[in-house]
Amino acid sequence: MASEKLPYKPNPKAPRAVLPVLDPQRRASTPEEVALGFTPEQALAEAQRCLQCEKPKCVEACPLHIDIKRFIRRLAEGDAAGALDVISEESPFPGVCGRVCQHELFCEDACVTGKRWEPVAIGSLERFAADHARLRAQELSPNGARRPTGPKVALVGSGPASLIAAYDLVRWNYRVTIFEALHKLGGVLAYGIPNFRLPREILAEEIARLQNLGVEFVPDFIVGKTATLEDLFEEGFEAVFVGTGAGLPYLMGIPGENLTGVYTANEFLTRINLMEAFKFPESPTPVRVGKRTIVVGGGNSAMDAARWARRFGSETTVLFRRGRAEMRARIEEIEHAEEEQVHFHFLAAPVALIGDEKFHVKEMECIRMELGEPDSSGRPAPVPIEGSNFRIPCDTVVAAIGQAPNPTLQRATPQLLTKRGKIVINEEGETSIPRVFAGGDVVRGGSTVILAMKDGRAAAAAIHKALSS
Repeated sequence: MASEKLPYKPNPKAPRAVLPVLDPQRRASTPEEVALGFTPEQALAEAQRCLQCEKPKCVEACPLHIDIKRFIRRLAEGDAAGALDVISEESPFPGVCGRVCQHELFCEDACVTGKRWEPVAIGSLERFAADHARLRAQELSPNGARRPTGPKVALVGSGPASLIAAYDLVRWNYRVTIFEALHKLGGVLAYGIPNFRLPREILAEEIARLQNLGVEFVPDFIVGKTATLEDLFEEGFEAVFVGTGAGLPYLMGIPGENLTGVYTANEFLTRINLMEAFKFPESPTPVRVGKRTIVVGGGNSAMDAARWARRFGSETTVLFRRGRAEMRARIEEIEHAEEEQVHFHFLAAPVALIGDEKFHVKEMECIRMELGEPDSSGRPAPVPIEGSNFRIPCDTVVAAIGQAPNPTLQRATPQLLTKRGKIVINEEGETSIPRVFAGGDVVRGGSTVILAMKDGRAAAAAIHKALSS
């Protein structure tokens, strides 16, 4: 316990607050956010479950090292604005991270309260601080925008790695420009995560804060086509960070994958999340979802695709080659999918897609699996059971089995060292090209938002060190 006397008595034995959610029946016809956030009363009670440890392990476990102990104490004292101030010392994205970070794998997993009782709901408290204190009016005012005067730094891609790097660099007075290939900002936060998990106004508000701090955004600009890395240096940029993510989907590699009605999760989610296909015909971009959808995969993208398919009125099944315990999706997302009547078929994998006379998918042939010895992922390897093939009727298939980095910049930059499509970096985050740094999914492959942010923060520090020497 902390030596300083608290103005309240911690109550770790109290039941963990349950996050209110939208009624499952209503979810079937709306893209509205599902998790509704704590009430002030819930947030106060949950914050007071925190023991205020003298050596808070949650802070060590947080990839951004947010002072969790201190911001929760502010909430426990009823000071949501003060809590947001503490979070903002390290992160400009409490509204985003409070919703999409896998807290259960990081801070909440390390929570000392959770060793005897239930862990403190740190993620939901972070979201509460963002939603109920919001950003200062003067910070969001265009008239108050800062004008950094330091060296110019270019960031390629506007996903989480670049956004956190920009936040750190602009506060160190660097003139930061983010180049984004798409017409909307946010990278995977914009095209990969549905409105019902991350409302677009939350993302837009937190990006607006960066703009007000002096970060410049240039959309519709593909580094590797519109301009090369060499062009950026010739334009006066003294360092470049590549945070282009992993947007090249893996294919299933089975017969029939080119049939009509078969999507990758990347295309499916981009059409809906970025191009707002759920508003068709108001939106010019359609997505055709049939009566029976099969989503292949067990990660968050699979859950997102399956839950969107339900909102289009489709009977939806998630097919996963391992068991429920081996799924990489957040437990919360799996539970929400089940509440929304998404079905799960475990220990099965697709082997072929069968089409009708019009070349539209009508069936998926599958094979049953059993779990063997652990593979390189640390999970039991799925092993096909010979002679166990079966078929499932379907008219829509979404493959959500992972993605690799987009190769555009790498192909345009042959001197950039890569391995299996991923950019190779040293311990400082620097690539084979001096003063070109990289991080996030373009280095890791498909990973998580918070680990991409961790990489972006490390790269920003390395850039600062390189340009200060």
